[in-house]
Amino acid sequence: MKTYLDCYPCFMDQALRAGRMATSDENQLKEILDAVAGLIKDFPPDKTPPQMGESIYRTVKEITGVKDPYRELKKANIKEALSLYPDLKKTLIESEDRLLTAVRMSIAGNVIDLGINREFDLVRDISNILKQDFAISHFTLFKERLAKAGSVMYIGDNAGESVFDRILIEEMGKPVTYVVREIPIINDVTREDAIDSGLHRVAEIISSGTTAPGTILGLCSDAFKERFYHADLIISKGQGNYEGLSGTDRCVFFMLKAKCKIIANDLGVKEGDIVLKGINLT
Repeated sequence: MKTYLDCYPCFMDQALRAGRMATSDENQLKEILDAVAGLIKDFPPDKTPPQMGESIYRTVKEITGVKDPYRELKKANIKEALSLYPDLKKTLIESEDRLLTAVRMSIAGNVIDLGINREFDLVRDISNILKQDFAISHFTLFKERLAKAGSVMYIGDNAGESVFDRILIEEMGKPVTYVVREIPIINDVTREDAIDSGLHRVAEIISSGTTAPGTILGLCSDAFKERFYHADLIISKGQGNYEGLSGTDRCVFFMLKAKCKIIANDLGVKEGDIVLKGINLT
């Protein structure tokens, strides 16, 4: 996905919020904003928003010296999600269509997004999403592709969300490679976070090699790309991965909640809608 003009003010907002997570020093915060403003001035719109995100969060780390400003929040999100796990599994077992319910639960976890200026109530949002209609649903095609797949590549998004990904992985019953970020960035899932969520018990955990808050193939490792291009089925979670992979020529199923108007417009849906969208299905 390209970068739209409305993305540029959001970049500054992200920089300030990330900066405040790392420091209360007003001079450092001003230095962060000045540096990011200079980066934005030269950032071309044909690049994807996560590429700018990589520059923003690298700048925050360089100026503040804090490598993982969201670490404690990620741990709190994972702890809250794990506390809901037993009841979610009970709901899943009692549902009429377990796979569809597991997809909804996975998307429900996508509300935990600290990269945008939005509050969330996890219990309330899960309840709503379990009843919400899809704006785009390629579930039947997803189910057919899953049945034929020997294995699945599952590209994770945020740390707390990974608990909900685990539920879907358990329900799919296929060998799964779960993809995490190479280093901490925003509240995106890293290997440490995935292990805290229990994903090492149900999937092989690998890094994409990217330091961006999204899967930008040009920034990923050769080892990841080799597996990406040979995967039987690819699931991509969240907005950052959609921004990075929506232009790929591979068949990918995107699962997300549209939390900003730019991505909603790009998908042709409304802000707040939930989406299960496959691309390159033929």
